Amino acid sequence: MDRQRNTVLEALLLERDFSHTGLADEVNEVVADLFGQRGRCTDRHVRRWVSGEARWPWTTYLLALEHIFGRPPQALGFVPRGKCSASLPARPSRPSSASTQEAPVHRRHFLAASAAATVALALGIDDTPVRGRLSMSDMDRIDRSIGRLDAHFFALGGGPLLGVCTAYVERLRDTLDGCAYGERVEKRLHASNSSLYASAGWAAHDSGEPRQAGLLHTASLQSALLATDPSAVARAWSNLALQARLEGRHREAVQITRAALDVRRVRQDPRIAALLHARLAIGRARTADRTGAARSLLAAEQAYDRVDTAGPAPTWLGFLSEGELSGLAAITHQALGHYDQAQAATVQALHLLPPAMRRSRAYYGVQLAEIHLAQGEHEQAAHTIATLDATSLDSRRITGRLAAVQHTLTT
Repeated sequence: MDRQRNTVLEALLLERDFSHTGLADEVNEVVADLFGQRGRCTDRHVRRWVSGEARWPWTTYLLALEHIFGRPPQALGFVPRGKCSASLPARPSRPSSASTQEAPVHRRHFLAASAAATVALALGIDDTPVRGRLSMSDMDRIDRSIGRLDAHFFALGGGPLLGVCTAYVERLRDTLDGCAYGERVEKRLHASNSSLYASAGWAAHDSGEPRQAGLLHTASLQSALLATDPSAVARAWSNLALQARLEGRHREAVQITRAALDVRRVRQDPRIAALLHARLAIGRARTADRTGAARSLLAAEQAYDRVDTAGPAPTWLGFLSEGELSGLAAITHQALGHYDQAQAATVQALHLLPPAMRRSRAYYGVQLAEIHLAQGEHEQAAHTIATLDATSLDSRRITGRLAAVQHTLTT
């Protein structure tokens, strides 16, 4: 795409008597006021915005610019990268006396916007090089940023993070095309791209964007293949299998998962093997393969028994624990109609999952309520829903199921 100068922003700078450095300082002050941590905007960022080199700044700076000029991003001359980046979260503000009576949904939107901007600030997307020589230390920083993004996903859900993910995807694309690097760094960069695409795909799922999620997971697989990284390939196949299951293509989900497990290095990694076997059990249960589902559950348990829990785990597998495996086993039993076993396994999952895993705890809390309803236990379902902590959690997948349970209870 040809670069087009942002004449709107340029005119506003003249009108408000802002130099490039002056606007950068003002942006940093506003970021500090809104989020408690000073921004890292420089005159270089402003020059890129005016020249059109950066057509859609990342979320924290956009929120600050909206605050400074009192206009939405498009009215400042910025051009969204796509549907998701155009949906900028509402600007955080101090609640007035009138706003304290707003509906809970408004508070959730406020918290989501704050979360997205805080994550964007913490990641330091603009610190990722797009010119010059890329080193292994640069790759270490990139991977740490993606790890922090995954950690926020486990705590918040993916809804508020989709714009952050897509902004970082764009940044890493620029890095891939604009930097010089050797073969080892090239493979690391493709692996990091694969990881980021996978995280973005999960954020799209939570945001109710299944079509975009599929495109992102496919891109994750492509980058994993370029990286020749079996673990990244297995992760991408696993996510594509999950998407197939969510879309009702259960046999395809089974076939994809089995193909991932056919890779020897994947089978030898106990964490990945445990996850894939557990998801394979769900797929087999959905295709009425009771014997196969039981075998896969046993294989998942045996694989997890080989995990060295004292050793470091890849950040994307940080959610995998005994509690998560119990939850996945519960999904299998639920699909088979074994509600007593499903209930016991879900209760065990909620007991074992740490408080920090708020997204997983909410997911399995809703699942427990659904199991209660399937057994006609409406009072128990209502009690379970009442104890859920869904404040600031942003996942349409989870809130949609929660709303369905609440509708059933009220009707």
